[in-house]
Amino acid sequence: MPQPVKIDVVSDVACPWCAVGLGNLEQAIAQVGQQVEVEIHFHPFELNPDMPEGGQDAIEHLTQKYGISEDQVRANQKNIRERAEEAGFHFHPEGRKRVYNTFHAHRLLHWAHEQASPADQVKLKRELLNTYFCLAVSLDDQANLLDAVARAGLDVDRAKSILNGNEFTAEVRASQQKYLGLGIHSVPSFIINDKYLIQGAQPPESLAQAIRQVSQEA
Repeated sequence: MPQPVKIDVVSDVACPWCAVGLGNLEQAIAQVGQQVEVEIHFHPFELNPDMPEGGQDAIEHLTQKYGISEDQVRANQKNIRERAEEAGFHFHPEGRKRVYNTFHAHRLLHWAHEQASPADQVKLKRELLNTYFCLAVSLDDQANLLDAVARAGLDVDRAKSILNGNEFTAEVRASQQKYLGLGIHSVPSFIINDKYLIQGAQPPESLAQAIRQVSQEA
């Protein structure tokens, strides 16, 4: 009899492939249907931990980071936008305007997991990704983060108190170090039942096959 499957997802809100990965994972779970019970847990990874408040122009950041031209960046963005569309995320046609630090978003995600439920954390993750890539608004603006909390159906006043303080700072830092220590240096990374690692935004069919296989093995 198939056993429940736990999937730990290490990812960042500022990673477009993490949006694709979440959409593909949700499609994979839909393909598996009621055959297997799947529970998702998100863990923090910061692509730009040293990014100051205000962020950096996205095109400027990507050309500098990868040593490619603006035309190459725009071509890559078009490709990612098409993949995101297939995964159920409708990225802003003009792309994200700036690259931001995501630490406060990760604090909210930790809260959602610990004080609400893993399912609520998934809802918030999706809404934070929508905030950044679909609405293409600032992650430095607290109002945008709270709007994502509201769309996820979570307690906005509680979230505001978290953002105005330092709650869950130590917990998020510790979680980041844990997964870095396990050798996770690229995202999205999917760890299935604490045993199998899948990296990158794999197609839904591949993820569904992995879920079925791990469930049967369990």
